[in-house]
Amino acid sequence: MSTTGEVRTDGGGRPGGVGVPATEPRSTAASPAPAPARPKGRRRIIALVVVLALGAGGLIYYMNARKFQETDDAQIDGNITNLGPRVMGTVTAVHVKENQLVKAGDVLLEIDPTELEVAVVQAKAAVAQAQAQLQAEDPSVSITETSNKALVAGASSELAQTMAGLSGSRSDVDQLTARLAQAEGNAKLAQIERKRGEELFAAQAMPRAELDRRITAAETAEAEVQATRQALASARQRVAAMNAQLGGTKSKLAEVRKNAPREVETRRATVMFRQANLELAKAQLSQAELNLGYAKVRAPLDGLVAKKAVNVGDHVAPGQLLIALVETKTLWVTANFRETQLQNVKVGQPVELHVDALDRDLTGKVESLGGATGSRLSILPPENASGNYVKVVQRIPVRIEIDPGQAGLDRLRPGMSVEPKIRIAP
Repeated sequence: MSTTGEVRTDGGGRPGGVGVPATEPRSTAASPAPAPARPKGRRRIIALVVVLALGAGGLIYYMNARKFQETDDAQIDGNITNLGPRVMGTVTAVHVKENQLVKAGDVLLEIDPTELEVAVVQAKAAVAQAQAQLQAEDPSVSITETSNKALVAGASSELAQTMAGLSGSRSDVDQLTARLAQAEGNAKLAQIERKRGEELFAAQAMPRAELDRRITAAETAEAEVQATRQALASARQRVAAMNAQLGGTKSKLAEVRKNAPREVETRRATVMFRQANLELAKAQLSQAELNLGYAKVRAPLDGLVAKKAVNVGDHVAPGQLLIALVETKTLWVTANFRETQLQNVKVGQPVELHVDALDRDLTGKVESLGGATGSRLSILPPENASGNYVKVVQRIPVRIEIDPGQAGLDRLRPGMSVEPKIRIAP
């Protein structure tokens, strides 16, 4: 007899039996088999490999980063020359435009030269007037004083001419002495060449025409020596004669001064005054001519016109900035590194420069480190003695020289962004 909850089966394994309700059949053959679980050890191995790869990559990056110092606070720098007029006037022509390449000496603009030309004419007239006054000076004195002054002036003039002649004769002696030394050297060389030519001709290693040329050259050089010696002797005789004449002129002048010292001194003072007026007039003429030349503003160097602030018809004056000229041939990089990055930075270290505008890398080297931080060189430097001081990592400008001969240097302009990377370790 079966108990409650017992399930009977028939011979075929199906549930059945009298008085017992049939239950849902269970068939292990009809239900799918569960998938085998992935081994946990494999997942752990993959995770471990990923962690080791990341660690190795981080270590390599760290070891590589220790060899470099880089910043994005850098830009191309260069010399910018601000040009302005040196004279006042109205602009009559402008020969350049912005972004134009110019050469040193090119005319950039012109100023109306009319007033400057008038000033040159006036200065020339003043010079002529001063010269006339100097030459026609006749003090209002008595006949005796006039006569004495004439004697002093004549003696002084004669003395000046004699001294000038003596100076010229001495100069001739010096020149002829130098020429004689040169002629003797040439003659000596010509004799050596002649002797060498005779030996070569005797050995049938030189044609007769070449030997004749050397003989003629030697004879000509010797004649030049003789002529120079004679000229030197004549020049020395002239010097001796001029010395004798100078002695006589000095004696004559001393006698005149002894007879009329006051008149001579007065005459000298007057002449010196007129001479000073003449020098002043000449200086004013030179200044007027310079101002006329300044009517054309020229480029002092090769460069690029970065900014033009002048047009035809503008009235300009000295000190006014008209054109900004960039010297594109001399460029460098100014990189502002944090002070904590400069422990191992030294002059001469190689630098990789990535220029954003060119999207390429250039090379260079550290040229110098700045003399002060950027904040200290600012218009309003910080006052660290105040009570609200907060320590801030400072930046120091580093000047980087760009290696010449690289492609794309002609496209660099001051102000372009650069990302320098200094190699601080091999």
